Amino acid sequence: MGAVWENLVTEVRGLPGVGPKMAERIALHLIRHPHLNNKLRRFLLDAQERLKRCPLCGDFVEADGEPDVCTRCRDPRRDSRLLCVVEESGDLAALERTRCYRGRYHILGGVLSALDGVGPDELRIGFLLERLDRDGADEVILATNPTVEGETTAAYLAEIIQGRGLRVTRLAAGLPSGSVIQYADEHTLTQALDGRRVMNLKTGIEPL
Repeated sequence: MGAVWENLVTEVRGLPGVGPKMAERIALHLIRHPHLNNKLRRFLLDAQERLKRCPLCGDFVEADGEPDVCTRCRDPRRDSRLLCVVEESGDLAALERTRCYRGRYHILGGVLSALDGVGPDELRIGFLLERLDRDGADEVILATNPTVEGETTAAYLAEIIQGRGLRVTRLAAGLPSGSVIQYADEHTLTQALDGRRVMNLKTGIEPL
């Protein structure tokens, strides 16, 4: 169909979880239904303008100006001694669906990746360390995805956090290597939370 079609499909394929065939179907659907483009454009602009990061956990909250702390972070029923570190908001939402974790969260906004030029300064690692120094925690659960980048990020964080004398654990059984947390089912994630292990950079993963 030409360069215009190829460019559109390429951009759609850049969305998370979209393969080449799905990208073509989505692109074709958008072309056949132009009224959707106007709606999507309006909703995207509205979201970019009004969705802000919670200053504590980093999840998206709706706000016209500077965002307040989100309702989850304000909830007094949450266990402040537990802090679960995830890559993105989708991972937080997936863990919440399990209904088995009642601690607090911290969203990094991605993972360390030398190939993509993502270092510690590009993530919310500084905010995490400030938060731990200020509020403390009995346990920090590193719930990054079991990918190469996720494991690298977890190891990097474990070394820094353990240096502060805090206990660090890692999601365990239930998540196959290379999987993505936000696409896992509730049962698998519950197993991973229940089976988490202590991270020890000297001796490796230990029982909780």
